[in-house]
Amino acid sequence: MWNRAKETIGGILASPNMIQRRPDLSADRESNIPGLYVIGDLAGAPVIKLAMAQGYEVIEQIASRPDAVGNDPAVYDVLVVGAGAAGLNAALAARDKGMRCVVLEKEKIANTIENFPEGKWVYAEPDTKPPVGKLWLDGARKEDLLNRWRQIIDENQLDVRVSEGLKSIERRYDGGFVTRTEKGNEIRARRIILATGQRGNPRKLKIPGEEREQVYHMLYSPRHYEQEDIVVVGGGNSAVEAALTLSERNRVTLVHRRDSLSLVFSENRRKFDQAVQSGKIQVLWNTSVTEFGEGEATVTSEGSGFRKVPYQHAFVLVGAELSAGFLKSLGIRLENEWTGSPVQGVLFSLAALVGLWFAGGQTGVSVPPVAGWGLAAASVGGLLYSALMGSRWAFLGLSFLIAYTIYAAKLGAGAEFWPFRGWGFSALSFFDRPWSFWYTVLYTLVMTFFGLQALKRWGIDRKDKFQIWRYACLLSFQWIFFFLIPEFLFKWAVEYQWIGERLANDPSFADQAWRSYGIIYAWPLFFYTFFYDPHQVWVVWGILLSFVILPVLVIFHGKRYCSWICGCGGLAETLGDRWRHLAPKGPASRAWERMNWAVLGAAAVVTVMMLLKDTVAVFQNPATRGVDLYHLIADVWLVGIIPVTLYPFMGGKVWCRYWCPLAKLMEIFSRFYTRLDISRFRIVSNDKCIGCMECTRNCQVGIDVMSFAVKQEVLDNSNSCCIGCGICVSVCPMDVLSFRPAGARKTELVQIERGKAA
Repeated sequence: MWNRAKETIGGILASPNMIQRRPDLSADRESNIPGLYVIGDLAGAPVIKLAMAQGYEVIEQIASRPDAVGNDPAVYDVLVVGAGAAGLNAALAARDKGMRCVVLEKEKIANTIENFPEGKWVYAEPDTKPPVGKLWLDGARKEDLLNRWRQIIDENQLDVRVSEGLKSIERRYDGGFVTRTEKGNEIRARRIILATGQRGNPRKLKIPGEEREQVYHMLYSPRHYEQEDIVVVGGGNSAVEAALTLSERNRVTLVHRRDSLSLVFSENRRKFDQAVQSGKIQVLWNTSVTEFGEGEATVTSEGSGFRKVPYQHAFVLVGAELSAGFLKSLGIRLENEWTGSPVQGVLFSLAALVGLWFAGGQTGVSVPPVAGWGLAAASVGGLLYSALMGSRWAFLGLSFLIAYTIYAAKLGAGAEFWPFRGWGFSALSFFDRPWSFWYTVLYTLVMTFFGLQALKRWGIDRKDKFQIWRYACLLSFQWIFFFLIPEFLFKWAVEYQWIGERLANDPSFADQAWRSYGIIYAWPLFFYTFFYDPHQVWVVWGILLSFVILPVLVIFHGKRYCSWICGCGGLAETLGDRWRHLAPKGPASRAWERMNWAVLGAAAVVTVMMLLKDTVAVFQNPATRGVDLYHLIADVWLVGIIPVTLYPFMGGKVWCRYWCPLAKLMEIFSRFYTRLDISRFRIVSNDKCIGCMECTRNCQVGIDVMSFAVKQEVLDNSNSCCIGCGICVSVCPMDVLSFRPAGARKTELVQIERGKAA
């Protein structure tokens, strides 16, 4: 039972991980090791131009520090590992800043481009961004590009050491590094920039015979093969393109472990289907290679057992993978690594709550409150120290304590959760204002602080008007409708009779300022619109908002309410934005989305019982208990404590994605409109996708956006829970995605990107 629980918890905590995980980096791309930076493909730059920009920018950041250039001639200011676009541009920028720099390269200069087939055209995408730095980039054949780069290296006298990879790193007492190369040389450096990329680490099948001389993991010179039996293993674009090229002069068999090509560009799919129909390529679906023998590959298929396939050369093109072992050997931490002790995290958190229990003086035990405060402070200090030392479990414990304290004390005097019952609400109430007011103040300030950061990140820095308007809208709704109106303007409207004398003097309206949240919050998110003796104004408006206005808006905007208007979604889009890449991915997390059916059903049942309880006696007790239970589970735990706790670990949309009944209701509307072909909400893609996965990585609701983009399939609410935030559109380096049908002409591009899984 314990093992099953561990597996379940482990699966949930690992659900945010992408297929290709990245190092855990700060905003300036510094790793958990001070002075060690990661740039290029490893840091999320999927195309050459963006990798070059990262190399230039990291040197600009280093050069701004007072200790950027040292005085010891035996110590390099910068050691660059990797002579690709990112590494070379960083080295050139370092030279311009007067830094002593050396570049280590395990293979060849620009090894990824070097291994492209001869004559392959390299595009300087995206066109909207000019290249930065001294490294030249323009559309060119790979040979011409490499010649220009070698010329620039010579002209700038860069110290580039090829065929010499990095083996180990040792941190010095003075903050510098001592490194050793695979040739046994020792290099001392003040800072290290890791720009090794991922394409140099092809994923392997790990089967017998894979290391034979005639088995390759990349296609370099397809023209060298003629009238041969060739086996290509894989089902991604790299494998398909190789099979198409090789089939022009050879007999090609493609072996794929699945029954279709799920992540292949539409143009590649069209060409591939034609080649299969004409007999130029034979395909073995649902088949895996189990051994490469001498002249024959052993394959196994579902339902047909083992068979032999002749080959003279084989190409295993099943993508590239992060060299996790190498990074770990250097001490670099990867994203979402659950480091530290879970037992320690639980014990520290529990000790902090026990300390607060004693501090509150409600235990009936004669323990001085100061002792309780001391225990709580020491426990929180232990969590904070452990979290700063890299313990993810301690960070989780600290996050839970913060969220639990905020919401457990918010319920009102005497209704607080343990250990705050009887004292928490009053302890957090200041200046004749209750904690519920200060909670709203805190909520609004947090949204504003992190919202301005997100606005700068996605809107101002990218010059993206869509994101500027979105975040401005979110913050405006929070300040006006979820803070100023319920806390101030409603009271003034009653006091000064802005709403008319009749309403101002009607207690059923004037004494219920809390109902003003219902101006924007529709049922069933604002659960109490239609009961507890509402004034008819609220009933009429609630019906119009929930069942007329919102359904009409959904036709044009889908679930954009969640990412443009809603305060719950607003906190996720602001505070949670920095962890958006940790939204759970994969089929299991998508199955969890069914939970909001249960919450929507519960909201509907309890609402009906509350409306009928005065006329149907049997509903009286169940209705009251239902409201209390729904309030406890949905309004406190599922809206507040659990999702806010999990923001740094599972992204910001935990409530919105898995439990929000209004999100589910809007999704139902949007699906219905899509089936009727009247929905105007959709995301479309052109044919320029390079499979970099940036869109999928940054989706807060965990949609595999890339799988739609690669196949140029429409993404809407009939096939996803998309909330229309548009970050996938903003983050795409190739301008593939759009909320409107793409009118740009199709252009065949070279995919300069990390490898794709088969």
